Amino acid sequence: MNVHASPQLTAAEQALIDSYSQRFSDLPGDPAVIVKRDEAVETLKAGLPTRRIEAWHYTDLRRLLGAVPAYDATKQAEERLPLLEGSVVLPVLGGVASPSPTVDGVKVSRLSGRLTDGSLAPLLGCTDRYDTIGALNTAFVADGYALDIEPDARPDKPIEFQNVHAGGQAHVRFTARAGKGARATIVERQVGDGQALVSAVSHITVEDEADLTWIILQDQAEDVAHFGQTNIELGRNARLTLFVMNAGGRLVRQEVRVVVAGEGADFQLRGVNLLSGDAHTDVTMVLDHTAPGTVSTEVIRNVVTGKAKGVFQGQIRVAREAQKTDAKMACNTLLLTDEGEFSAKPELEIFADDVACGHGATVTEIDHGHLFYLMARGIDEKTARGLLVRAFVAEVIEELDDEAIVEALEARLNAWFDTHG
Repeated sequence: MNVHASPQLTAAEQALIDSYSQRFSDLPGDPAVIVKRDEAVETLKAGLPTRRIEAWHYTDLRRLLGAVPAYDATKQAEERLPLLEGSVVLPVLGGVASPSPTVDGVKVSRLSGRLTDGSLAPLLGCTDRYDTIGALNTAFVADGYALDIEPDARPDKPIEFQNVHAGGQAHVRFTARAGKGARATIVERQVGDGQALVSAVSHITVEDEADLTWIILQDQAEDVAHFGQTNIELGRNARLTLFVMNAGGRLVRQEVRVVVAGEGADFQLRGVNLLSGDAHTDVTMVLDHTAPGTVSTEVIRNVVTGKAKGVFQGQIRVAREAQKTDAKMACNTLLLTDEGEFSAKPELEIFADDVACGHGATVTEIDHGHLFYLMARGIDEKTARGLLVRAFVAEVIEELDDEAIVEALEARLNAWFDTHG
């Protein structure tokens, strides 16, 4: 006789299941969506991933995720000023999207309607047993936005998604499709006040010859657990520049999943992780090149202070038919304290025989020769250290070719250094 014992759930796992039971009847969804939600909860019931799972080896979620705050509909979140002046803001406040504004060349709709009629169901669910972010979001998501940019459209203003909470739980999803030849800039802001559990899943489709710039600014309070997942597919000669800045949160996992599926497509990832206190931030990327003549470059810069811990896992996979792939990945870390830690795990998995692929990772401290050079010219030590650290990070930001974006991100960078430098 075989006996299968149920796993002993942690307080956080039990709280998630209890939360679903309490909110189930209020969540939008047709029968197809409900099936997806129930499957997702079964995944959560099987337990959160531990370090025994390769993809979560450096982020033992079962140990790290402690208390799960309850959802509280009475907490009122407020829309924030946009990162880029003049942007069209699409706010999701406390998990609820506002009525959609009109944008020339762009169709905007709320996702609550697509949950109710079931048309969002194909995008819900988990890719595997340990797709915990997919499961968490599928179980609880109630709203968000869908963005459909018409072919050859050039919106004259950036568009900013805002996921703003006032504590508790916030689960949001965004979808965006850039039609053939379209060009646009989109900002995704993840902000809020108070202890919270946040999940945010995005699906980005860049069709043939389209050019999209997508900025993710995760700027949560120090007691927030934030789980983000960005899913991307690029068509022929399409280009996507993705910039990710993590500048807050206590426990953060940002997943980036990319399929470079069209011949001649170009994917660029630039990331900045600013870690302080006892924060734990994990950026995990899986990138598939599945067509010939494609390009990708990923550059991640990390600054670690206090007792913070950081992780970057980057996996590039090149399919047999993806000849002439050019893929490069670099992760560079600056440790400012002896107590800080950073783990980097770059991987290449190549089945084609005519490619140019490489990766590298470094971990270092401030160059004392450079520090001495500045101090010898009358600059005090704190200011000199700040100049060197800012230069280390700003180099990545300045690669963006939009001056307004560079200035906005450098302002956030300076604010972080004013507090933690």
